[in-house]
Amino acid sequence: MWQQLALWDKRGFYWLHQFSRQPLSQWLARNFSRSGDGYGYALFGVIAAFADPELGPTFFLLLLTAYAIELPAYWFLKNRLQRARPCQVLTGCQPLVDPHDKFSFPSGHSAAAFLFATVLGWYIPQLAILAWSWATLVACSRVVLGVHYPGDIFAGASLGLVAATISLTVVI
Repeated sequence: MWQQLALWDKRGFYWLHQFSRQPLSQWLARNFSRSGDGYGYALFGVIAAFADPELGPTFFLLLLTAYAIELPAYWFLKNRLQRARPCQVLTGCQPLVDPHDKFSFPSGHSAAAFLFATVLGWYIPQLAILAWSWATLVACSRVVLGVHYPGDIFAGASLGLVAATISLTVVI
């Protein structure tokens, strides 16, 4: 079973990474990836906390709680499992960005983006579909850029969703 999953992961990687050959895809992937770098989440939370006295502080607390759950779990998994990044082991792959850390599983960008999209969907329900679409593009960009497998982004997205759900359950 694990061999079959690894094969699908490798095939999925090569399928998505092929888009990195096109300049427009490279530009889009880099920019979607940058949009998920993290500083924007904190900025959005602080602005919401001050601009919306009714729900903004709760939104900020939800984000803080969710990231307090997600970040230690992310670092534990990443450093415990130590999965090599695709471009470290697969032939014909050059990463288009320098990764933030050494290992691949799970994707921190995917975890953070899906966490944020989920909490934002609670805060502004009209933006939920747009937020989840953006999170999906952030996650896929990491494969196009050559620094993650599809399984990494799936695990990261799942981690972000779980952390956001726990946060929503605890805080609300």
